[in-house]
Amino acid sequence: MSIELENKQGLIAGDGQLPVSLAKNAKENGFEVIAIALSPDNRNELKKYCSKVYDLAPGELLKIKKVLETEGIKQLTFIGKVSKSLVVRRPKFDSLAIEFLKQATRLNDDAIMLFLVDELQKLGITVLDQTIFIKNLMVPRGVLGKIQPTEAQLSDVEYGYKIAKEMGELDIGQSVVIKDRMIMAIEAIEGTDKCIKRGCKLGKKDSVIVKVSKPKQDKRFDIPAFGLRTLKTMKSYKAKLIAVEANETILVDYEKTIEFADKNNIVVMAV
Repeated sequence: MSIELENKQGLIAGDGQLPVSLAKNAKENGFEVIAIALSPDNRNELKKYCSKVYDLAPGELLKIKKVLETEGIKQLTFIGKVSKSLVVRRPKFDSLAIEFLKQATRLNDDAIMLFLVDELQKLGITVLDQTIFIKNLMVPRGVLGKIQPTEAQLSDVEYGYKIAKEMGELDIGQSVVIKDRMIMAIEAIEGTDKCIKRGCKLGKKDSVIVKVSKPKQDKRFDIPAFGLRTLKTMKSYKAKLIAVEANETILVDYEKTIEFADKNNIVVMAV
């Protein structure tokens, strides 16, 4: 079902470059973006494309609601990793956040985000599909660069894909590191890049990374994404292939990422 977009869009920005890409694309298409930056790592970049950027911690739910009400936001997008590790780095919990923590039976990422979506709906705010403003960043099926996978790597991808899907079903993580059909690491609270570091230390060189969407992925939040930073981590730890799920994964800085992969003999593929 299509939705008519408001000219003024809200953005709740987690870690990474994705929030910046979304804000840039939205502005270029004539939308005004009001951002709430939950992480300091992209705040200055967001200011280039947003009419206003508010610096708030994930646990400051009352302040977040106040900003959205004051700005008259009716639609917004969550994008960028808003993991539990970010909450730990900025431990500011107001009364609404504390009440949620008391009531919550689970503190996995989906439970946290669904609570926030429910609170926003009470304010008459619609949370949009993350891909609406960045459909051009979704990865097509196939090998994306010049480097082709070996049969052994394809076997690892097949096995790793199955395991990653099972981990996604449990809402633990979306990535695994695999070597010779043995799982070296499963992504947990630390995120993909640190999972790669941990797994590659065990697998040594030529490890394979597989990253997928959750079996019941809610496209309003947590769509899998990767980019140049992930490939630089792979190079540092001598990983040689990353496989992602086709048409379900966002690739940031496509040209720079694939150029880096080709230069460093890294396979980038979508399955």
